[in-house]
Amino acid sequence: MGNLVGSWRFKEPSTIEECDSTWGSDSESDEPAAEDDSGISDSVSPAESERAAGHAGDSTPQLTDSPESVPKMKRSFYAARDLYKYRHSYPNFRRSRQPNEYRNLRFYLNKIPLVPDGIYIEEILSKWRGDYDKLEHNHTYIQWLFPLREQGLNFYAHELTQDEIKEFQSTREAKRRFLAAYSLMLDFYGVKLLDKSGNVARAPNWQERFQHLNESHHNYLRITRILKSLGELGYEAFKAPLVRFFLEESLCHGTLSNMQHSILEYFVYTIRLPATRRRLLRYARQHYRPAHAFLWGPPPKKRGGGAGAGGSVGAGSSGIRAPAPTPEQQRRGMESTISTSAGSGNIVSSHNATMCHELAEGGLKGCTGLGPNMEGALMMVGARAERNEFNEMIPL
Repeated sequence: MGNLVGSWRFKEPSTIEECDSTWGSDSESDEPAAEDDSGISDSVSPAESERAAGHAGDSTPQLTDSPESVPKMKRSFYAARDLYKYRHSYPNFRRSRQPNEYRNLRFYLNKIPLVPDGIYIEEILSKWRGDYDKLEHNHTYIQWLFPLREQGLNFYAHELTQDEIKEFQSTREAKRRFLAAYSLMLDFYGVKLLDKSGNVARAPNWQERFQHLNESHHNYLRITRILKSLGELGYEAFKAPLVRFFLEESLCHGTLSNMQHSILEYFVYTIRLPATRRRLLRYARQHYRPAHAFLWGPPPKKRGGGAGAGGSVGAGSSGIRAPAPTPEQQRRGMESTISTSAGSGNIVSSHNATMCHELAEGGLKGCTGLGPNMEGALMMVGARAERNEFNEMIPL
């Protein structure tokens, strides 16, 4: 028995449906208020509506609802699988036999520099803020500032371990610097941290920085890493406010239109709580254009009667929708439904799209058809998402 248990390995999911549990227990009112730690809601406040109207002039033209105008896309299985592993703390993770040197923690305690540049954390926090050229073109610091339980392109950076995560979360000095690093990167993106709950807003430099961010797609990989690292190091609750902010800017104001696919395919799915993901996706569905091309909504309901009628077509369906039917197609569909056996549950999709087979941090590989909108920080991370206190961390 011991050998059987020792040799058991978790079977990796093989479909998007198996990776995505967002809609597995879906109901329009299935989330109690106490479950939501995101600080967001589905409703749009009057202030949001007014702000959206005020920015109508700076929004990019939206696609029409004509199916011919919609780029053919479908969800990436590779993204769904890797984010599934992150949210489930790597079911097949094997503990390293190497001694745990806590190099990430020691870096944040200013005891060792990042390698290979030889720069200490305090120098980055005190001298790099506002140096946008350096933050843009240096590609070695991001793995040290936002460590993960996986190897990035900087092979001198060390992967996080569960033991190191626990030590990090209990070290006030490391947490203070980590939040200062988060604020540094938000400023680079034109965003400011508002409070101790992780709420964010536009920074004074937002116009210049948003223009850069809208054209600098490798930063989407960095944002995915930042979101994952927040979850690893105790700040899971900070993710939803940032993702909601990016959704509003991209979908409502058009200021970050090139980021839309990255937010919905990657950023949202770094969030571990399904109820919070549902709220974000429902908000996105309200504003996404063209509406019938929204791929991330709840799966279509089964048609017909019998047991399970009206239920979902499997937890975590990719939600790919066909173009809106014409009245004639609706009439034929009703006749077909009456004449066929109940509960057939077939889903028809017209999105025969190419997909991005693999995107790795720092570069795109094998990506065709979707252009620069596809984001690919396929960074696998795990560990518990605990909410730690945010007292006396950084001045806001």
